[in-house]
Amino acid sequence: MTNHLIRRVIILGAIAIILVIVVQTYWIRQLWDVNERDFDRAVNVALFNVAKDISVISRSTLPAQNLINRLSSNYYVVNVNTQIDATNLDFYLRKNIEAVHLNEDFYYGIYDCHNDQMVYGNYISYTGVSDTGNIKKELPKYDKFIYYFGVSFPNRTNYLLTSMGLSIFFSVILLVTILFFIYSLLVILRQKRLSELQKDFINNMTHEFKTPISSIKVSADVFANHPLIQKDERLSKYAKIIKEQNNRLNSQVEKVLQITKIDRKILKLNLETINLDELIAAILPSIQIKVEELEGTLTVEEHAKLPIIKADTLHLTNILNNLLDNAIKYCKDKPHIVIGTNDFGKNLQLTVADQGIGIGKEYQSQVFERFYRVPTGDIHNVKGFGLGLYYVRNICKAHGWKISLDSEANKGTKVIIEIPKVFV
Repeated sequence: MTNHLIRRVIILGAIAIILVIVVQTYWIRQLWDVNERDFDRAVNVALFNVAKDISVISRSTLPAQNLINRLSSNYYVVNVNTQIDATNLDFYLRKNIEAVHLNEDFYYGIYDCHNDQMVYGNYISYTGVSDTGNIKKELPKYDKFIYYFGVSFPNRTNYLLTSMGLSIFFSVILLVTILFFIYSLLVILRQKRLSELQKDFINNMTHEFKTPISSIKVSADVFANHPLIQKDERLSKYAKIIKEQNNRLNSQVEKVLQITKIDRKILKLNLETINLDELIAAILPSIQIKVEELEGTLTVEEHAKLPIIKADTLHLTNILNNLLDNAIKYCKDKPHIVIGTNDFGKNLQLTVADQGIGIGKEYQSQVFERFYRVPTGDIHNVKGFGLGLYYVRNICKAHGWKISLDSEANKGTKVIIEIPKVFV
């Protein structure tokens, strides 16, 4: 994942988190307001009916204005314009509050105008909790009324929160999800930093390998070209092995360096007009030697009428060497390889086919991935890093070519690359 993409994910993620929190807070607030209004409405209806019942039994007239006043969020006073009987008030409060289905604990008091104080009445519980003395029994007075009673709902906030239980539950889930998303971002950033350190280490390490590899190559050439060495068959053989293994090591180092450039998107192609048949003919002699040593066959089928393309010669040569090297390594006993070019509409098809061990259908979608190697159990006859086909695919992608694979286990593999032709 590139730094630009990570930065974009972080910015979009932060914006999304802020928007989600703002929207969720807004809806929670709206739901609280709705529940609060419903609670207040139910209390007003119940207390109005209580006042009406008291006026009927006392044959008095209710005030035309300011019948019910809310002095605080959970405390109401009701003006009745007549003396209040505590027993009747207790009965009517229970009846009317239950009638509006507001089964919430409350306590009430009656104003005594002779003593100028609120007289505690009773604590009514619907939750099974009795008045343990922790409930505040001194209710505030209201100077604008003479005959009135006050009702307080001590657990009003808990009641509203309980009624919002499902919304709060989902809000908690949302909060956990947001925290998990933030944690995931932190893990991604940490993994990105470790990945960058790993890439820098590999890049530096492979560059450090270049100097000793070059020194070994020069020394091996001098060693192999010495007359005394050429006369000794055994030493000449060892000199040849040193050169071959040094070339192999250099090839692997170059591959790692190129893949590092691909990963960092700094790969630059030096496009040239190339005759593909001529390029194939130039690299075949070295491949032919390997095939003949294994008593195999290498066939060239040049059917393209105009094999002229635009490509980076170095990378295209590496592609051919990788595909042919795979065809040799993954043969059954003797390699039988066919490399060819064919016309395919406005494109040209480059094909490399073998009759080797093939690739199972379940593995074909993964063979172009970095470091992937087809499982072979405990048998590891062929050594490698799993970088060859990854390199081939990315070089094809950089050129804008299409690459595909046709393979069947124990019957062989055919790699097809479609390349636009250059018409001259």
